[in-house]
Parts: sequence; structure tokens; C-alpha cells
Amino acid sequence: MSHYKNSRDAAVTALLISPDRKLSEGFLASVQEQRGFEVLAEIKEYPTANTLDIRIRQARPEVVLIDVATDLAAAVELIEFVGTLTPPVLTAGLHWSNDSEAVIRVLRAGASEFLYSPFDAAAQRDAIVRLRKLRQSDRDEQVELGKVIVFTGAKPGSGSSTLATHAAHAIRARGGKRVLLVDLDLEGGSVGFYLKLQASYSIADALDHAGQMDAAMWSALTVSSNGVDVLAAPEAPVSAPVEQARLHDVLEYARMLYDYVIVDTPAVFHRTALLALSESDQAYLVSSGDLASLHLSRKAAGFLANLGFEKERYRVVVNRVNRKDGISPADMEKIFNAKVYASVPNEYFSLHRVISLGQPLSTDCEVGKAIANLAAKLTGVAPEKGAPAKAVLSRA
Repeated sequence: MSHYKNSRDAAVTALLISPDRKLSEGFLASVQEQRGFEVLAEIKEYPTANTLDIRIRQARPEVVLIDVATDLAAAVELIEFVGTLTPPVLTAGLHWSNDSEAVIRVLRAGASEFLYSPFDAAAQRDAIVRLRKLRQSDRDEQVELGKVIVFTGAKPGSGSSTLATHAAHAIRARGGKRVLLVDLDLEGGSVGFYLKLQASYSIADALDHAGQMDAAMWSALTVSSNGVDVLAAPEAPVSAPVEQARLHDVLEYARMLYDYVIVDTPAVFHRTALLALSESDQAYLVSSGDLASLHLSRKAAGFLANLGFEKERYRVVVNRVNRKDGISPADMEKIFNAKVYASVPNEYFSLHRVISLGQPLSTDCEVGKAIANLAAKLTGVAPEKGAPAKAVLSRA
């Protein structure tokens, strides 16, 4: 990736995509003369949609200039993809000639302009004027950053990793949102095991390179699981303490790329969990229904209050609820001295089956429906029809 800059403040910032070196060199030569575009970066092959999304979020260009001569079909797909992004980004096609078929297909796909060699100065100036008018309405619009949501347990084994893993997939399945799942338990993370992932790198590597992150590095660090990007825990336990500044940098970078960043942490009393809570938009304290976990959840609520975390910053979720236990939500709230936001039923065999397969839960079981409803609540999306309200207790 190469970088080019000019000195004109009013230049339209651009990302250039061109497998054809002669075409791109000719265009860049004209840019140096006209000073209408500021080419922030160049991609020398047609990228995947995911890679292009990351590059756009990183560079934040006002227009993506795409070589439509080398492979018109591939270029049209990229133009159509860019047209779906929010906030909106303009596109323009680059060609060797004023090819009528290419012009029609490119403009129908959603491109705003079509420029062709030798990139005549007058035509380029006219295109710049039109592009400036199109971008004027959203020129000052800020990129909407994603939300960081933390799941932490009152004690090890409470099921926070299970809820974080399947809630992330439920969010992705429901609304097609961009979701990242981060396993921040550097000593005993289990998300990679649950999903049968083969990850070459981990969250530890991301933290080590927090100050030098770019799109290519991020793509190498993450692995995909059913549409959810995952930053797994390291294979070998890492005992070195997490530095808050590095964690902040990694999560802020992730906010630019994803709508939701779901972070699974060690138990709430662990320093790493507290660092993640301080970076979160919302946190979920997970307790299981046994008495020891209920007791530690009450202790955790007092601990967080002493540290200055208001009750609005976190919500209590009770996992593995068994109706035969005889402990009502009201009883639990008295124990916690906090409201129960949601409960998830105990359904061992359904979870055992999906862990064996390395798959996310579906909504054909009660625990899957409960987690889907929890995901709907935390994203503000209404639950799907047919999902029983009793699976999750709404006490927000």
C-alpha cells in the first residue's frame, strides 16, 4: 500500500483500487497536476468486501476510485458493496476509454463518476465539483463507533464465556451487524475451544502491537466463526498483566471496524476484567444459580460500587436457572441488592451438542431462545416472533 499527498485543503480524499499499474500511474500523474484528489492509499488488487470495509474504515476516504477496466464484473461488485456502507462513501470508476457499456454498468451500480485516460484536466475538474456537492451534506458527519459489551462472571465457571460466545453469534444472525468476539482471558480462555478455531494469533499479539495496528495486521489476527470475527485467547497461558493503554488502543481500533465488540473476561475480581469494564459501554455480570455464585455476585456488586461503577454500568444475568431450585427473581435481587436483568435456563445437553460440533446455538432449544432474546435486548432490537418471553426475565 502506497501513500500520496497533495497540499490542497479542499481536495477530495480518495482510496485508489487498481490492479492495472499503467492505469493507476497515469491517473496519479494527473492527480499531481490537478490537485483535485488526495489519494490516501492505493490497493493494487481487487480486495474482498471485508478487506475493503476495513481499509475504508481505517483511511476514511470521501471517494473510492476503482479500476473498472481490468475486471468490470469484480469492480461493479465492489461499487455495489461500497454503496451499502454507513456513513456513505462515494465511488468513481477509472477506465482506459469512454467505454459506453462500462459507463452504464458502473453508474447503474451506484458510482457517482466515470473518469477515463488520459484523465483530461477539464473533465477531472468537473468531476471534482460534482463530488464535492455530493459530499457536502455529510462532510462533517462523524463515524459512528461500535459498542463494547463486556461479559464477566461472578466466579470462574459461571458461564460468562458461553453467554458471550453465543450472544455474539445471535447478534450477527439477527441483524447482520459486524461483530467481534474477544477472549480476554489470557490465562484460561475457552472461546477458541468452544468454536473449534485454529487461530495462529491471539489477543495477546493484538495487545503487543496495539500502537501499530493496520488493516492487514488486523485481518491476520482475527479468525472467522459463522460471520463473527474472533480474537482468541493465546494457546499458551500468558501471565503478564494487561496494560490499560494497550487494551484501550485495541478496543478503540475495534470500535471503528465493528458495530458490536463482545469481550469475554476472567472473573470480575480479576484486574483484567476491571480494565475491560472501564472501557465498556455496557457490562453483564453473570451468576449461576448455586449459592456460592449468588453469594459472590452480591460481593461483586458491592466491590464494583466501591470502585465507582454505578449500577447503570452493569447488569446481572443469572445463568443455568433451574425452576426446581425454588429461588425466585425477587429472592435473587434481594441477595444481589441489584435487579436481575435476564435469566438463562439450564440445558446441558443442548450446549454439549454445539460445543462438540464447534457451532453457535440455534433457537430450536430453550437456552438458544433465551440467549437470542438477551442479544435482542442488548442491541435494542425487538425479539423475533415465537421466541418465548419466559426464557429471559426483563427487569431493565
